[in-house]
Amino acid sequence: MRKREEVIRDFVQQWLEKAEGDLAAAEILAQAEIPDHFPCAFHCQQAAEKFLKATLVYHQIEFRKTHDLARLLELASQADPGLQVELAACNWLTPFGIEFRYPGEYPAVDHSTAQEALAEAKRVKRTILERLAPDLRAFS
Repeated sequence: MRKREEVIRDFVQQWLEKAEGDLAAAEILAQAEIPDHFPCAFHCQQAAEKFLKATLVYHQIEFRKTHDLARLLELASQADPGLQVELAACNWLTPFGIEFRYPGEYPAVDHSTAQEALAEAKRVKRTILERLAPDLRAFS
């Protein structure tokens, strides 16, 4: 029988792998010569969301299905109060995972905005991994 910590570690790792996949897709899309870089921004939002959800899983904080990064940060602050302040800037990615996903009167995402979104998603990744890495090694 597997230990509880092993199950948690594996589930956290699955969230991290999904986040890495979105980040890799965003990096490829950021280089594409397309008129609307929404797909890049979308995957940046998705990566940030999944890195935050990995944190919630690690700390065993329940969450409902949501793409709202501010809400996920609020939940994560239960275990890591500094995280909400440190990553507050990532909230601007939320609309790319919610409103921009569907047809509507939204402006195209330009290359510069896509690059900013990519930088923000990478910042979320660095911050989350810095906080989780020491504890994840403890599970090994």
